[in-house]
Amino acid sequence: MLFKPKSEFRKHYFLNKYVIITPGRAKRPRDVQEQSVIHNNSSCVLCPEKIEKNLILDYIGGKINWEVMVLKNKYPAVTLNNPKAYGTQEVIIETPEHGVEMAEFSVKKIEQVLHTYIKRTKEISENKKIDYILIFKNSGSKAGASLHHSHSQVFATKILPPEVSDELTQAQYYKAANDTCPYCNIIKKEMRSKRKIYENSEVAVLAPYASEYHYEAWIFTKRHLDNITKLNAKEIKSIAEAIKNVLVKLRRIGLSYNFSFYQVISNTDQHFYFKIQPRDSVWAGVEMNSGIIINSVSPEQAAKFYKK
Repeated sequence: MLFKPKSEFRKHYFLNKYVIITPGRAKRPRDVQEQSVIHNNSSCVLCPEKIEKNLILDYIGGKINWEVMVLKNKYPAVTLNNPKAYGTQEVIIETPEHGVEMAEFSVKKIEQVLHTYIKRTKEISENKKIDYILIFKNSGSKAGASLHHSHSQVFATKILPPEVSDELTQAQYYKAANDTCPYCNIIKKEMRSKRKIYENSEVAVLAPYASEYHYEAWIFTKRHLDNITKLNAKEIKSIAEAIKNVLVKLRRIGLSYNFSFYQVISNTDQHFYFKIQPRDSVWAGVEMNSGIIINSVSPEQAAKFYKK
């Protein structure tokens, strides 16, 4: 008789969020296929010859032979001249080459993109009206990517999203009760667990205990830093290596993904980390109505997959 692992409710480390891990329904990694088709599109608005010059904010490399470029978002939801929806949005073109994805970048190239994130975070942080800076990447159709050209985005506002506010508040409660940062504690515990993916002296990579997404991975700095601008050269390189390793594995099984990190300027006691959230599953009736996520790939399975 074939043994099927039983389902299990799991709670986030310190937030009031639940998932049901259902490993008995999991597909093996090689059976998961959701592949975005990359087309060489002569009308791509992020290719060098099509970029609108009035949108350019910044670039790395030469003005003509640039390597990373930052644009104003042409269709922003928030702007600096609208007090009713105050904020700014930017597009970071990670490479001039159309159809080359971040998983294919060298570690040095990913470091270059990270340096761009640092530069944009520093500049936007100077605006005293801005409190929340989110930098994120959508890769693949299920992750919400509308353009095939590899790029990231910046979304910054004066409004602190409720979920972010709750996470910071609960982290403060945890620290007051336990005399330690919850994420520093998570790193210590998970680096001794089956959910550990990788670590070195600078970073820790893990599959979170109550993963909401198949093959979800978090990348932490071991040093308690509140935002990306505080990273040193070794940490930047280690994060780039970790991103590369995770994305190469996801590319092999053809998964869309989102990755993200944020800074709350008014809070200087955050613990900086990246989330990489693959998107092969669809949230349906249970998730949409109960708020409880069903995940058929346990974080233990995910960690084992990444370490192969």
